[in-house]
Amino acid sequence: MPGMLADVRKIAALAWPVLIGQLAIIAFGVIDTAMVGRYSATDLAALGLGSSIYISIYIGLTGILTALQPIAGQLYGARRYDEIGAEVRQALWLAFALMLIGFVLLYHPQPLLQIAHAPEALRERTVSYLQILAFGLPASLAFRVYSSLTNAVGKPRLVMILQVGALLIKVPLNTWFIFGGLGVPALGGPGCALASTGINWLLAVVGMTLLARVEVFTPFAIFSRFCLPEWKRQLELLKLGIPMGLSYLIEVTSYTFMALFIARFGTTTLAGHQIAGNVGAVLYMTPLSIGIASSTLVAQALGGGRIQAAHTIARHGIAMAVTIAFVYGAIVLALRPLIIAGYTPNAQVAMAAMPLVLIVVFYHLFDALQVTTAFVLRAYRVAVVPTVIYAVALWGVGLGGGYLLGFNVSGGVPVALTGARGFWLANMASLAVAGAGLLVYWRVISGRRLLSDRATHGDPAA
Repeated sequence: MPGMLADVRKIAALAWPVLIGQLAIIAFGVIDTAMVGRYSATDLAALGLGSSIYISIYIGLTGILTALQPIAGQLYGARRYDEIGAEVRQALWLAFALMLIGFVLLYHPQPLLQIAHAPEALRERTVSYLQILAFGLPASLAFRVYSSLTNAVGKPRLVMILQVGALLIKVPLNTWFIFGGLGVPALGGPGCALASTGINWLLAVVGMTLLARVEVFTPFAIFSRFCLPEWKRQLELLKLGIPMGLSYLIEVTSYTFMALFIARFGTTTLAGHQIAGNVGAVLYMTPLSIGIASSTLVAQALGGGRIQAAHTIARHGIAMAVTIAFVYGAIVLALRPLIIAGYTPNAQVAMAAMPLVLIVVFYHLFDALQVTTAFVLRAYRVAVVPTVIYAVALWGVGLGGGYLLGFNVSGGVPVALTGARGFWLANMASLAVAGAGLLVYWRVISGRRLLSDRATHGDPAA
C-alpha cells in the first residue's frame, strides 16, 4: 500500500498540470458549443459536424508526432540528452510534412461531407469553418512537438501555463468573431474557428521561443544547429508514430463517422449528440492526463533500466484512472439535467441529449480503462497490436454495430436501441472490448520485459 500511494502521488504530480491544460483546451470546444448554440441551431450543427472532421484529421496527424514523447522519455531516463535535441529537430521536419497533408484535407472537406447527406446551408457553414482551421493546423502541429517534449521530461506545467493563457483570450475573441462588433460582421460558427486559428499561432510562437530559451531545455541543444531530415531518425519516428497516429485516428473517426451518420436523423438530434460528445470529452480529460503522466514515468523508468518500477507504476496508473471514472460517472448521473441545461435553452435539443448523456456515464468508465492502458503501452514503444485492437473494437463493434442498431438494418431492433442511442450504445461496447484487449496485451508485454530483466540479472525466479 505505501508503494501504491507513492506512485499515485508521483502520477498526480504530473497529471494535474496536464489535466488543467487539457481542460483548458477542451473548454475551447465547450465554449464554442455554448456560444454558437446561442447564435443558431444550424451553426451549432455545423460546428458539431465540422469539429468532428477537424478532430479526426488533427488527432491523426498529431498522434504521429506524439511518438516523440516515449522516445524522448526513454532517452531522458537514460540521460542521453544530445539525442533528445536531434529527435526534436526531426519531429519538427515531420510536422512540416504532415502539415501539407492536413491542409489539403481541411481545405477540401467536401468528400467527407457527402457522407452526412447534410443540407446545403449546413454544408456551406461547415466548409467555411474547416477552411479557416486549415490555416491554423501548422501551428497546432508545431505546438504538439513542444508539448510532447515537455511531457516526456516531466515538465507539463510549461504546457499548462500556455493553454490556460490561451483560454483567457478565447472568450473575448469568440464573442467578437461569432456575434460581430468593431467593424467585424457576425460570423457565427466560422467565427470561433478564426479565434482558434489566431490562438494556435500564438501558442506555437511562444512554445518554440521557450524551447530555445528556457534552461530546462538547454542540455538538449535543440536549435544549436540546422539539420536536414535524417532518414534513420525519421523512420524510427514513423515506425512508432504511424501506428500511434492510426490508433488515434481509429478512435476519433469512430466518433466522427458516428456524427456523420447521426446527422441523417436531423439537426436537433445532431445538436443533442454534440452536447453528449462534449460531456464525454470533458470527462475524458482526467484519464487522458493520468495516462500521459503514467506514460512519462513508465518511459523514464524503462530508459533507466528499472523494469519492475515501470510495471508497478503502470498498474497503479490504470487503477487510479478507473477508480476516478467511477466517481465521475456518479456525479454526471446525479447532475445530468443541470449539465444539459448549461449547454442549451432549447427544450427539443435537451430532450435529444438526455438519453445520450446517460449512456456517457457508463461509456466513460471503459474510456478511462482503454486510454490509460494505451498510453502505458506507448511508453513501452508498443503500438502495432494496440492499433489492431482499436480497429476491431472501435470500427467493427462500435461503428459497425452502431450502424446496424441506429438504422435498424435488420428490422427487428427495439425502438429504444435505434437512432443516436444505438450508435452510442455500440460505441460504449466497443470501448469495453478495446479496454479489455489492451489490458491483457499490456500484461503480456510487461510480463515479458520482467522475465527478460530477471534472466539478465540472474534472478533464479526467471
